[in-house]
Amino acid sequence: MKISILCVGKIKEKFFRMAIDEYAKRLGRYCKLEIIEVADEKTPDNASDHKVELIKEKEGERLLKNISRDAFVIALAIDGKQLSSEELASKIESLGIQGTSHIQLIIGGSLGLADRVLKEADMRLSFSKMTFPHQLMRVVLLEQIYRSYRIIQNEPYHK
Repeated sequence: MKISILCVGKIKEKFFRMAIDEYAKRLGRYCKLEIIEVADEKTPDNASDHKVELIKEKEGERLLKNISRDAFVIALAIDGKQLSSEELASKIESLGIQGTSHIQLIIGGSLGLADRVLKEADMRLSFSKMTFPHQLMRVVLLEQIYRSYRIIQNEPYHK
């Protein structure tokens, strides 16, 4: 299975980068992992709603260029479906059984995802009703994918 993480912006903080690298290394035995970063837009202080939408659209265009037509696309969105770790593992496993060989997960920038990107998604996934920094969300997402594969393989992993 190929897992692609499409995300807005680069990770600048060393501690986030180290955590991402660790989970990427661990996932290497379960799937082919790809992380695609697209450029983020600078958001001025007190940006108008119109400016916010324009920024999300620009970032969205960059994300849309990287969506594979043969992939099952999951957008991380606050209004998405919340799953337990076991339910996420089951979703990944069932997609593989159904013949899906590529899953793409999309993390927006600090303003979220453009409507056009959300409409392209086959599924919306929420980790919480809370808002998280997109850098931290990348680490959490990778950890949950790793946990999913451990569950699928019936391997022990701390709870």
